[in-house]
Amino acid sequence: MSFLDSPDPAILECATPSIETVIEARPAQLELDGPVVGRVLPSARRRMVGPFIFFDRMGPAMFGPGRGIDVRPHPHIGLSTVTYLFEGEIVHRDTLGYTQPIRPGEINWMTAGRGIAHSERTPPELRAGGSRLHGIQLWVALPESEEEREPSFDHYDADVIPQFPVEGASVRLIAGSGWGRTSPVRTFSPLVYAELRVAEGGAVPLPEAVPELGLFIVEGAVTCGEERFEQNRLLVFKPDATPRLHAASDSHLMLLGGAPLGKRHIWWNFVSSSKERIEQAKRDWKQGKFGKVPGDEVEYVPLPER
Repeated sequence: MSFLDSPDPAILECATPSIETVIEARPAQLELDGPVVGRVLPSARRRMVGPFIFFDRMGPAMFGPGRGIDVRPHPHIGLSTVTYLFEGEIVHRDTLGYTQPIRPGEINWMTAGRGIAHSERTPPELRAGGSRLHGIQLWVALPESEEEREPSFDHYDADVIPQFPVEGASVRLIAGSGWGRTSPVRTFSPLVYAELRVAEGGAVPLPEAVPELGLFIVEGAVTCGEERFEQNRLLVFKPDATPRLHAASDSHLMLLGGAPLGKRHIWWNFVSSSKERIEQAKRDWKQGKFGKVPGDEVEYVPLPER
């Protein structure tokens, strides 16, 4: 998705030794006239967690009849976008010619590589009567060796995502590896991305041997030692920490992390290890070199002036 820059999120004090920082989601807009989301990454203290460089919570939001989400065609380089919905539906279109609805539990994994443009909109049949939307939008930075790869798009139905119990919790391993399992979703660096549902009082299972790891609280609350952490917060753990977390109430959680990739520059929708490459992407978008999105050729997001 396209995004507009906004002030850094609140950095909350934390006394728990195994937690490096706690980041609270802040309001941000996808476009000037677009819906408000909860932005978590990037932040002032943590630009990335493993290869994850961008994290938005979309909703939960209710759109009235005739309304919906309209993220006009916009460009990306150097990353993969990952859309995961809890409620609602979004139709993805891109310059490769893919048109793909995404529904709860499914995965749209678009790899920009050297450059791609796409749009995301509420489908007409849902727009007519109104609909709810709730989900997570992530960007995963690519290793330097993959930054200029050919763009690609992969869709995975909900029933191919592994789901299994761990310590009484329900885990959906969206991408990467953890708990002795591996997701079929194609990635380009070692990572883990999972959805967890934990009943009140239950232990929150964390995978082993993940160099950088974060846990986002979608709903509910978790405790670590004497501290309690509420929803809309990302807990970033210290390297090699082995925190013991429990659900203070029935909790819906998203876990993400992996091997760090090194410094990345981010400007608007572009991610790269090279500032010069981002400048080239700016020129390419202004000159129309990313191409048109079939089925969505009229509108587009102009390059920001700032």
